[in-house]
Amino acid sequence: MKSFLTALFIGFSIFAIGQNTLRGTVSDHNNKPIESVTVSIPELHKETVSDANGTYQFTDLPSGTFSISFSAISYTNKTVRVSLDQKETDLNVILEEATTHMDEMIISTVFNKLQSQNVMKVEHQSVKQLQQKGAATLVEGLATIPGVAQISTGTSIGKPVIRGLSGNRVLVYSQGVRLENQQFGEEHGLGMSDAGVESVEVIKGPASLLYGSDALGGVLYFNPEKFAKPNAFMGNFNQKLFSNTQGSNSTFGIKSSSEKWKLLTRASYSTHADYKIPSGEKVTNTRFIEKDYKIGIGYSDTYYNSEFRYTYNNLNIGLPETDLENTNFRTPLYPKQDIDNHMLSWHQKFFFRNSKLEADLGYTYNNRKELEALDEIALHMKLKTASYNVKYYLPKSGNLETIIGIQGLHQTNENNGAELLIPNATTNDIGGLITSNYEWKSHTLQAGIRYDRRAIRSETHGISGEEGYFKAIDKTFESFNTSLGYKTKLRENLTLRLNMATGFRAPNLAELTSNGVHEGSNRYEIGNADLKNEQNLQTDLNLEYGNAHFEFFANGFYNHINNYIFLSPTGTSIDGNNVFDYVQDNAALYGGEIGIHYHPHPLDWLHFTSSFESVTGKKDTGEYLPLIPANKFSNTIRTEFDIRQWFKKGYALVNLDHILKQNNNSVFETKSNDYTLLNLGFGGNINIGKTKFDLSLNANNLLNKTYIPHLSRLKVDGIPNIGRNIILGLNFNF
Repeated sequence: MKSFLTALFIGFSIFAIGQNTLRGTVSDHNNKPIESVTVSIPELHKETVSDANGTYQFTDLPSGTFSISFSAISYTNKTVRVSLDQKETDLNVILEEATTHMDEMIISTVFNKLQSQNVMKVEHQSVKQLQQKGAATLVEGLATIPGVAQISTGTSIGKPVIRGLSGNRVLVYSQGVRLENQQFGEEHGLGMSDAGVESVEVIKGPASLLYGSDALGGVLYFNPEKFAKPNAFMGNFNQKLFSNTQGSNSTFGIKSSSEKWKLLTRASYSTHADYKIPSGEKVTNTRFIEKDYKIGIGYSDTYYNSEFRYTYNNLNIGLPETDLENTNFRTPLYPKQDIDNHMLSWHQKFFFRNSKLEADLGYTYNNRKELEALDEIALHMKLKTASYNVKYYLPKSGNLETIIGIQGLHQTNENNGAELLIPNATTNDIGGLITSNYEWKSHTLQAGIRYDRRAIRSETHGISGEEGYFKAIDKTFESFNTSLGYKTKLRENLTLRLNMATGFRAPNLAELTSNGVHEGSNRYEIGNADLKNEQNLQTDLNLEYGNAHFEFFANGFYNHINNYIFLSPTGTSIDGNNVFDYVQDNAALYGGEIGIHYHPHPLDWLHFTSSFESVTGKKDTGEYLPLIPANKFSNTIRTEFDIRQWFKKGYALVNLDHILKQNNNSVFETKSNDYTLLNLGFGGNINIGKTKFDLSLNANNLLNKTYIPHLSRLKVDGIPNIGRNIILGLNFNF
């Protein structure tokens, strides 16, 4: 690693960067200047606002090609790619009246293209959009995105599922670094809050070329909130109240920036009592308390861009069990989880004449405790992960862009509790990649290749032949992976994307070494040290059509996985717990998503969206895979309006979700019934005199429907999901 960086810096230590200036005007089709347009350069974390004459200006910009975004109330957001290779560049833009959504820049793919330019279809949603849908938690919001579901334990624990794959098959990135939090367990949540998160990008399919092992099923990429605009001080206070759980979420944040330095900080506190089911009963010990704190420091000049962020998240979560005495109202009872997550990230960019170098360094510390009683720690696992991701963007050659990169991590797992699920172990990853993007006319071709090597070494623990015995392992897993994607415009408004990619996942410690009762799953699990890599090949086809008033998308995929790892019941039991072995077989998952967005002219304030998603998972033997979400049909009618000057950017929505029966269950699952949920939403910006605030009001499960999702971990006990829940949100900016 050190020699690699040294070679890069020596090779590019002599560079010439012009201190470029970008200026221009923003106007409408009548050549009328538009004031207060936010003009931003996301890659450089720079932002400014147009003045009364519609003019804007950036100084001290590096050479290179960047995306410039323009956004203003009542106008369609616009993004333009500009090459800065001279001292002064003029860029004048015309904004259309708002009818369609923004063409976002995608950060999770290496070339950072606009969504319309990207070879790979990536779902992008702002956290504000997820909250307007009534999402009470971050994972609940993710589950509203077509192709994404969740494995839930009440309201407190949610694990994302992408097209039927979850756990270690889905990689989570936050602040530009991978989030490691013992994700092998079904009862382990995401371990992060939506406070201080700007948006999420979802890659649905193998992303091993970009991220290595554990990205076989897809990637969730969370973008942190932006810094303040230059020479500005900003802040906000957000308060949410939840009727069902008598819950409260309070968030406070401030940020300030000069021309070169930026600082932000945010704190959040959530508390929820036990949730109530439609019958009126409460599910004991589904209560939880979450604390979250974030701080960020940024610096940028003509030659260098740096961003340091730190996040601390604490979760105190009750684990529902029978025969618990319902006391204390909000404080989680025993058994419970007490989880600390620390994440540090340092993102750097070095700008050369016609190229740039990016380096992401990260450190995560997951301190997980499961307590049976006061001062009785059953499980105590400390997972520490140091990671790096370095990419060099070669000088562009005509229409060809190329990136080379190296990634890796060093991870240790240490046990301090009375019980062990996995042994003390060390994991080391290293991988290298090269990928290119070529554009001509309305076509884009992207291809790449990558090599990865993972070494896992664990310690012996316990007595051979008894529960809790772990034999030491020293295993190495390696894989070559490739990706090929093609995008073209079949017609002016019709885009076709075709992607083929391979992915891999090395077996995790639980799959290799387990020997005992996994209390969270009520199974006696036995690992297999002879497990091989999971290796897959997925083909994705995406078709999109969009004009000013109608949008349509259709996504289809076929994902074949060799050596798919799964739990198989042996038909025996130990101390009353059914025994399951980790075994392998070839498997396939297939399905897709289809949807429309219609906002008819002249009723541009009216929006109708509808989507259907489906996934089927089968082993080559014909048996169905476990934890495959049921098919879902979702419909939303949304109106947007203003009421004079006191109520701006108002919206009202009605959402109807129909989840179909899940009869394609695995051998140790039961079938699930269908159900329909009705949800309402209302909100906007209120201006009364000098008082300004944002209001949101949601009613989830308005009809108080009794239902149990197929992926609910409380399904085996016949416990329904949450009943009617009214959510009131107030946000004050200053």
